[in-house]
Amino acid sequence: AGGGGQVRISAFRALRPPAELAAQVAAPPYDVLDVAEAKALAQPGNASFLHITRPEVDLPADLASDSDQAYAKAQENFRRFREEGRLVREEQSCVYVYRQRMADHVQHGVVVRCHIEDYERDVIRRHERTKPQHENDRARLIAALRAHTGPVFMTYKPEPGLDRAVAGVEAGAPLFDFVAPDGIAHTVWRVPGGEPFVSAFDRVAACYIADGHHRAAGAVRVGRAERAANPAHTGHEPYNWFLAALFPADQLLILPYNRCVSSLNGLTKAGFLDRLAEHVAVAADGPGAPREPGRVGMYLGGVWYELSLPLADGAALDPLAALDVSVLQARVLDPILGIADPTRDPRIDFVGGIRGPAELVRRVDSGRAAVAFALYPTRIDQLLAVADAGRNMPPKSTWFEPKLRSGLLVHTLDEG
Repeated sequence: AGGGGQVRISAFRALRPPAELAAQVAAPPYDVLDVAEAKALAQPGNASFLHITRPEVDLPADLASDSDQAYAKAQENFRRFREEGRLVREEQSCVYVYRQRMADHVQHGVVVRCHIEDYERDVIRRHERTKPQHENDRARLIAALRAHTGPVFMTYKPEPGLDRAVAGVEAGAPLFDFVAPDGIAHTVWRVPGGEPFVSAFDRVAACYIADGHHRAAGAVRVGRAERAANPAHTGHEPYNWFLAALFPADQLLILPYNRCVSSLNGLTKAGFLDRLAEHVAVAADGPGAPREPGRVGMYLGGVWYELSLPLADGAALDPLAALDVSVLQARVLDPILGIADPTRDPRIDFVGGIRGPAELVRRVDSGRAAVAFALYPTRIDQLLAVADAGRNMPPKSTWFEPKLRSGLLVHTLDEG
């Protein structure tokens, strides 16, 4: 493992599917599917990794995903996958290059282990406050399986040496190469030892969690418990490390995270528009999806409007206050619609940008929402600035695509 620089990574002896089973085992992340969607993919007896990350698909409907039975079922399924050869142990420690292609967008990353101490000393930086229930769930699953089943999606400021190392590996034959049912291509190369990458990350001062804050927090919690229980602790044991996929920041694709609100806070449509005009500039016949920062599309009563969001005095100097999601909250959602805390108010719902403006139209036209807001995507430099300042992004500010597949590479706390 690297130790001379800021970010430490290491190669690991992964559990992984045989190449011919990779497409069958690989599954969407556990947190982008509801139970019905997960069950549709994880049919009884098939090889979907959702049998491990969403074990409730194999349990009666009245058993919760965080029940003791769910973690026991995950253990059982994980053991069965290994016994049946759906997951096999790599013979040597490796780093992996992971390329994803979604239409015209391509991103090239590496799958490695990152050290929990780097998380503790803020070399691995966060931008999101974790929820105890979700963090507990991930920690319990890691502890039950003694494994990290899905990589934490992380980013770093571009490093030319790493780009060159990745390109060199991609010139060779891949270990996995398949197109998932959603049309996204996943290609993985194996780098025994991984030395060029371990050395290159010594030049990276910090990395940032893009997606997977609860997975990372759960992994650190388990690592701390293992550390406390081991009187011979050295810092090199497998429990000190968690699974991560790291991509350069200039390659990431961020889509907007849009908002729907179920009521107008007691206002009529005309009354709402009048109040709105007191806070922001409103123009009818807007384009739907905004074309630049500082603009928000609003769908109300069958019409798209465009809102121009003015920044408060001094907000441009505050990385958090300058975000479109923050301005919308401060100018519209809180003072007019009465949504003071979007994390708790049941009237607001968040819609990932992958669904597009058409989903907002569908929700309002069906009566499920009274009004919907389409935002311009948060920029990656804004996210990094918030994390560097030690702040937390507003809830549901970024939607990253494409999503990583779980089950292709697993890091276990007992690597033997």
